[in-house]
Amino acid sequence: MDYRRIAHTDVQARLVTHGAVLIEGAKAVGKTTTGLALCASHVRLDRDAAARAAAGADPGLVLDGSSPRLIDEYQLVPGIWETVRSHIDERRAKGLFVLTGSATPDPDATSHGGAGRIARYTMRTLSQFERGRSTGRTSLAALLDGATPDSDPQRISVRETIESLVIGGWPGHADLDATSAMDANADYLDTIVHVDLPRIDGVRRDPAALTRFVRGYARNTATNASLARIATLDDKPLAPNTRTNYVRALERLFLVEDQGAWAPRLRSRVRLTVTPKRHLTEPSLAVAALGATPERLLGSEIGWTGFLFESMVVHDLRVLAGPQRAQVRYYQDNKGLEVDAIVERRDGRWIGVEVKLGVSQLEAAASNLLAMLDKLDDETRTACGALLVVVADSPTYVRPDGVIVTSLASLGP
Repeated sequence: MDYRRIAHTDVQARLVTHGAVLIEGAKAVGKTTTGLALCASHVRLDRDAAARAAAGADPGLVLDGSSPRLIDEYQLVPGIWETVRSHIDERRAKGLFVLTGSATPDPDATSHGGAGRIARYTMRTLSQFERGRSTGRTSLAALLDGATPDSDPQRISVRETIESLVIGGWPGHADLDATSAMDANADYLDTIVHVDLPRIDGVRRDPAALTRFVRGYARNTATNASLARIATLDDKPLAPNTRTNYVRALERLFLVEDQGAWAPRLRSRVRLTVTPKRHLTEPSLAVAALGATPERLLGSEIGWTGFLFESMVVHDLRVLAGPQRAQVRYYQDNKGLEVDAIVERRDGRWIGVEVKLGVSQLEAAASNLLAMLDKLDDETRTACGALLVVVADSPTYVRPDGVIVTSLASLGP
């Protein structure tokens, strides 16, 4: 099935301003498909042995072709990055190349020399909007601009939401039933642990310990747990150096994507937290890591399910925020006040978002948002476009206190 990817427009916009775009992201999120749709010519180094051999002798041999030219799995041939950078400097043109890789970038190879020439774009799995499960009538862009959304009766039941979470947004999995998708997601994690991680840097790691670490991350989804806590599962703690090594390796594979804390200007001297919230890149992987099922998530694991739903909403907000060049952070102060997500645009416009699985928690969510707003200085308050509560099953409407209530069935770019 073809999906309407927000990344397509985002990458296209960066090709107007840069000589090349590097599409980063976890395996199987659709980087190659997006690159092929945008480019006039391509070379796929993982599939074309002859091209790979030629590029090994002279990387410039695979750069010839109509622009934009896709160089898929660029990292398989040392020197591609530097050669692309040199071509951009020589031609002094925009939109020449799209690079995609298998989410195993060498930081030393790409951390310098690309500024102003090669834009980085992080691609994620499908949002509910991209999967056709949202009307998009509650527009993130409009909310940031201060517009009030129209009422939207569209809603998805809690059970349907949980089943969608379990399946995940992988383009190749999105049409599977829950049982088949859980098997596919578990296999994905197994491949990460046993194949991809050893390959990225040649370091030998204990697969059992690494699996425990991923499970710890999953169990602490959407919390600001310390790495020490994450690395202590089944009473088998990992050494500090080991857990730091593990999280860096998982970041290189785009398996984890933590959510940083927001630092607004306050009217008081309240201290703000700095520890990030923990998220796996795709919430369905957290479910796979712990072997959960929709029945368990709706039953004995319902408390954890609320955190998973929060991670699902944060994931979709990140996708939808792409065209706005906005970041998704969270607010927490030392008085115990927390707001699940702050979406902030480069111009300072922002919205506050509370995420609740059930409508019974609406009052507490709205109270948190209003309490946070009251703590901010006048300039930051003025830049607020909306206060939003996202629940699993609700139509879209505006409360008398001005807080907007919506669901993933209505959120769009």
